[in-house]
Amino acid sequence: MTSTTLPAPRVARRRVAREVRAGVHWGVAHGLPTLVLRRAADRGDLQAQLVLVGSRGTDEVFDLVEEIRARGPLYRSRLGYVTASHAAVRQVLTSDDFRTGLPTSDGALGRVVRWAAPTTLHPVEPPSLLVSEPPDHTRYRRLVTRVFTMRAVERLRERTEEIAAGLLDALEQRAADPVDLVERYCAQLPVTVIAEVLGVPEEERPRVLDFGSHAAPSLDLGLDYRRYRSVSRALRQFDAWLGDHLDRLRRAPGDDLLSELVAVRHEGEGLTQTELKATAGLVLAAGFETTVNLLGNGIALLHDHAAERARVTADPSLWANVVEEALRLDPPVLLTGRMAVRDTEVGGQEVRAGSMVTAILGGANRDPAVFAEPLRFDVGRPNARDHIAFSAGRHHCLGAQLARMEGEVGLRAIWQRYPDLRLEPGGRRRETRILRGFERLPATLRP
Repeated sequence: MTSTTLPAPRVARRRVAREVRAGVHWGVAHGLPTLVLRRAADRGDLQAQLVLVGSRGTDEVFDLVEEIRARGPLYRSRLGYVTASHAAVRQVLTSDDFRTGLPTSDGALGRVVRWAAPTTLHPVEPPSLLVSEPPDHTRYRRLVTRVFTMRAVERLRERTEEIAAGLLDALEQRAADPVDLVERYCAQLPVTVIAEVLGVPEEERPRVLDFGSHAAPSLDLGLDYRRYRSVSRALRQFDAWLGDHLDRLRRAPGDDLLSELVAVRHEGEGLTQTELKATAGLVLAAGFETTVNLLGNGIALLHDHAAERARVTADPSLWANVVEEALRLDPPVLLTGRMAVRDTEVGGQEVRAGSMVTAILGGANRDPAVFAEPLRFDVGRPNARDHIAFSAGRHHCLGAQLARMEGEVGLRAIWQRYPDLRLEPGGRRRETRILRGFERLPATLRP
C-alpha cells in the first residue's frame, strides 16, 4: 500500500479520536452503569430491578412500580432516590431545588463525560430544551413557544387528517392480511407531520424519515454499542443536512414552523444556529418516538377493551379523552430524572444536594390518591388529564399539544376506518428503559 492510499495524519487522528470519544461516551452513558445495575438488582434494589426489567419491554415493570409505591413516597435506592407518588413526582419536576443533568458534572468522571459528549446536535445535550436550565432555558423557550402555539398546532390538524387518511388508503389493499401497524402507520404518521413542521421539501422527505427512525432511540439509555453508533451517525447526518436546510429557509422562508422559528425575535434577539439545530433535532427525535408509542399503546388499549371502544363509537366527543387516558395508563415515556441542586425534602425525607431522584411518570399516573381505580382503562375518566405523561414545570413537553392532536387524529382515523381491527400474535415491546412502546404491532384490519 502506498502512502497516498493512507488517510492524512490529521484526518486519521480526528477519526480515531471520534471513534474513541464515541466509545467512551457510550460506555459512560450506556455500558458501564449496567454492571452497577446488575449488582444492585441482585441485592434487592428495586430501582435497579426497575431499570433492568424495563429494558425487557414487558408489563412486569408496573409490578415493580407498585412495589416502589408500597415503600412510601420516596424510596431510597443504592443508585439514588425514586418516587412513584403523583405529588412527589410533580414536586421534583417543578421545584427550583432540582434541575436536569447528571450528578457527575464535576470531578474526574464529569470531565470524561464532557470530553466524550457528542460534538453535533443531540436531544439530551445542551442547548436542547430537554436539558438546558435558566437563564438560557428561559430565553430559549420564550422564543420557541412563540412559534409552537396551540393555534399553530390546530392549523396542522387538517393536514394530519389528510396524512392519516392517505396512510389508511394505502393499507386498504392489504386489509385482509396481517400488517405491522408500527411500521406502516404509527411511525409514518408522526414523521410525515414532522417533515411538514420542518418545511422539508417533498423530494427530501425520505431522507428525513430515515433520520427520524434512526435518531429516535437517542432519548433512551441502555443502547448496545451498534445501536449507539447508528444513532450517532444519523444525528451527524441530520446535523449536516440541517445546516444547509436552514440556509435555504433563510433565503426563501416557507409556510412552516421551522421557517417561523428562524425568523422569530424577542427584543431583537433570535435563536442561534446551534439552538435552531437543537430545536429541530428535538422535534425530530422526541416528536417521532413518543408519538409512535402513543399511537401504538392507544391502539392496543382500545383493542383490548371492547366495551370502552364501544363507548367512543357511540360518543365521538370522547376521542380527546381517549388520548389522555392512554397517556395516563401507558405513557410513551416511563420515567425521567432530576438532580437536587441544594439540600431539600421530598415526601418527608431529606434529599442531599447532588442526589439524583428518578420520577416514575408511569407510576404517578397510576397513583390511587389521584385516580380512582387507577389500573382501569376508562375513556370517560373525568380527571384523566391530571396525568404527568408530558412532565411538568419548565421542562413540560413543548410538543404536548402536537402529540395530543396527532394521537386524537391517528387513533380516531384508524378505528373509524377499521372498526373490526384485530391484533395478531407477534406484538413486541421495545427493549428500552425510558421510552415505552411497541416495536412491532401486527394486525389484520379486516379479519
